Amino acid sequence: MNDSTTDGTATPVVLDVWCELQCPDCHAALEDLRALRARYGDRLEVRLRHFPLEKHKHAYAAAQAAEEAIAQGKGWPYAEAVLARTEELAAKGEPVLIDTARELGLDAEEFDTALIDGRHLLIVDADQAEGKAIGVTGTPTYVIGGERLDGGKSQQGLRERVEEIADRLLAEPEGRL
Repeated sequence: MNDSTTDGTATPVVLDVWCELQCPDCHAALEDLRALRARYGDRLEVRLRHFPLEKHKHAYAAAQAAEEAIAQGKGWPYAEAVLARTEELAAKGEPVLIDTARELGLDAEEFDTALIDGRHLLIVDADQAEGKAIGVTGTPTYVIGGERLDGGKSQQGLRERVEEIADRLLAEPEGRL
């Protein structure tokens, strides 16, 4: 199997990040994610996957809001901005999600409508169901090259492990089945 796109560029390695936007551990993981994106650029596709935890009252709404940010073209900037405000989100709830959208120049009214009409519920529910099916129990959890790495217990050594797997996958000449 050829591991190239139609324009001849290599297909990026996919890193799924099972995240919850009210989670302090996910906030702590941002530095690692930024470092990974800086190191690999477009050779590593970092995908936000939702795993809202019941213990965080506003996590489900935050996941839906993140999907609206993706629809408006600023998924990761929005997710990072919300993660920087986990305590404020816990204290003030959904208005923080709308304010964050406004601050990033997104259509805040559309965010409000999206949270009311539930247009992103299916995506969030599907992510959560898939996460449960593959054994995600906490956040952040990373999946790369078929390996699940649990960052909910400790971030120690995770970036290095992700880099080892990414380097191996990027070096494989016949692709990553």
